[in-house]
Amino acid sequence: MRAVLDQGAPDLIVLDLMMPGEDGLVLCRELRAGKFRTVPVVMLTARNEEADRIVGLEMGADDYLPKPFAARELLARIRSVLRRTRMLPPGMQVAESAPMLCFGDWRLDTTARHLLDADGTMVALSGAEYRLLRVFLDHPQRVLTRDQLLSLTQGRQADPFDRSIDLMVSRLRQRLRDVAREPRYIKTLRSEGYVFSAAVTAIGDPR
Repeated sequence: MRAVLDQGAPDLIVLDLMMPGEDGLVLCRELRAGKFRTVPVVMLTARNEEADRIVGLEMGADDYLPKPFAARELLARIRSVLRRTRMLPPGMQVAESAPMLCFGDWRLDTTARHLLDADGTMVALSGAEYRLLRVFLDHPQRVLTRDQLLSLTQGRQADPFDRSIDLMVSRLRQRLRDVAREPRYIKTLRSEGYVFSAAVTAIGDPR
């Protein structure tokens, strides 16, 4: 994998969780901490426990497929992830002339996909975190259910025990230094979903 990455960024990485030596979680963490943090990752594992899936998503995987699986399902998941990363999810309304979105003490450079704090320091976002933040910024002051968020960011429907959106919201709050008990940006509405409560301003050239 490292030899291939030395030649350039791939379109997508299918990463097995259980391997000899370094496991998939270590490699996923390494990817998300480096310059390939936005490359989508589909994680495979023979373990189908919820805790393993949660850890994989927390590490930054874009999708998670337990073994055994049909080859057609893996291909379908790959195509779905690639569609989500190559174009904006259906239903999102984005001002194409506004490459910089500002809210509170933060700026999101939508061209470079960089999140910048008040001092101009870049905060790294995984591809999944970027897509979730983009959905919130494009729909401020609007209640979004977990099903809507999952559909807009991952192109699928939630099952009754799916916690992936809650995990991603928690990770995004950490990036924004938002306190869950007294949130400044992402508020939880019990039995409804989430709402991005801060005002969002779109400006022109991020330079």
